[in-house]
Amino acid sequence: MAPTEEDAAASAMARLEVTNGADDAAAAGDDDGDASGDDDVADDPAGAPSAAAKKKKKKKKKKKTGGGVGGAAGSGAAGQTAPPSIPVSKLFNGVYPEGEIQRYKDDNLWRETNEEKRELERLERNMYNEVRQCAEVHREVRKYISDWVKPGMKLIDVCETLENSVRQLIEERGLEAGIAFPTGCSQNHIAAHWTPNGGDTTVIDKDDVIKFDFGTQINGRIIDCAFTKTFNDKYDPLLDAVREATECGIRESGIDVRLCDIGEAIEEVMESHEIELNGKTYQVKCCRNLNGHSIAPYQIHAGKSVPIVRGGETTRMEEGEFYAIETFGSTGKGYVREDLECSHYMKNYDVGHVPLRLPRAKQLLGVIDRNFGTLAFCRRFLDRIGETKYLMALKNLCDNGIVQPYPPLVDVKGSYVAQYEHTIMLRPTCKEVLTRGNDY
Repeated sequence: MAPTEEDAAASAMARLEVTNGADDAAAAGDDDGDASGDDDVADDPAGAPSAAAKKKKKKKKKKKTGGGVGGAAGSGAAGQTAPPSIPVSKLFNGVYPEGEIQRYKDDNLWRETNEEKRELERLERNMYNEVRQCAEVHREVRKYISDWVKPGMKLIDVCETLENSVRQLIEERGLEAGIAFPTGCSQNHIAAHWTPNGGDTTVIDKDDVIKFDFGTQINGRIIDCAFTKTFNDKYDPLLDAVREATECGIRESGIDVRLCDIGEAIEEVMESHEIELNGKTYQVKCCRNLNGHSIAPYQIHAGKSVPIVRGGETTRMEEGEFYAIETFGSTGKGYVREDLECSHYMKNYDVGHVPLRLPRAKQLLGVIDRNFGTLAFCRRFLDRIGETKYLMALKNLCDNGIVQPYPPLVDVKGSYVAQYEHTIMLRPTCKEVLTRGNDY
């Protein structure tokens, strides 16, 4: 009898228990699929599949193309529009595909089969499903943006298209679900924290190197993931260096791993690369004062930093933690500083009550609390909810230490910076790269 949708969903949930590595699991899945097909034909002596076999094969094919229950991470969902507008909850059966599974190394291999660790994962299955939903939204939106964006477009239009797609796919519900932070679309020597303010007319050029960095969240569980977009293949060696460095950081991460060891490994990979531009060869340098970071509910930077050069802290990663593993490679000095007009802001996570004298500042703080809480926001987000003439009040909140401004971070002008980033989850039995997709 063909499996019901309920059986399929239950089977997918059972995949939280990891008994083999990602490669073994994938191979097993392929073997099962091939064996199923062969058995269907062999059942009929004449070689013609029975009606039941046809029905079974048709149902299995539907599951694969849908990318929902049992689908591979990054396979996307059938029926999505361009630009994406259909909520992922409508395209999946309530169970979202897990990310790429990587095994822990050496002394932590015992975790895979330990029953106590498996039980801990079963207790967290709902939270796992929520972060996987966030990751699926990110995959579908970034795939569309990467294919659609082209020179001549205004960056503000690209950002608003991206953000509106996120809002629709995640079914935005105030602080419960929505955008985790403003869309970074930093060009060329600007490494991070740049998004257009209202009225900005910046246009994409064919020789731009643009870092698209955006996030999604459900119940404060944040997915932070970024990629670099170019329109000229001369930048490919730079992108390859950064992509490989990020993959190295992911491989080296794990429970009980020292953060400084990850940084040393990343630097070795990044700075083994070179790029030739306009007849001059540049070594790809790590932006040494930029880091990956731990993530906690409603807290994008949760206290631990993952360096991308040697010499970092000896603090260790721990079970249950989430990390944004990101690397930045530059043709410039490999050191960033604050510059240009500020667009990113975030309420300080640990701030207590601070008396304010300016009535407008008190009113704006209430707006921030209700709409963003401790999630990052930008001036466009305030414009969107109808706030006007707020710059003086916003400055007052910054001056009082309630809100922290995050100006753009730049390397030397004329240089190029690339970025790749994934969010990983250190589960009790394995490491899951939540944001892995077919693209990167």
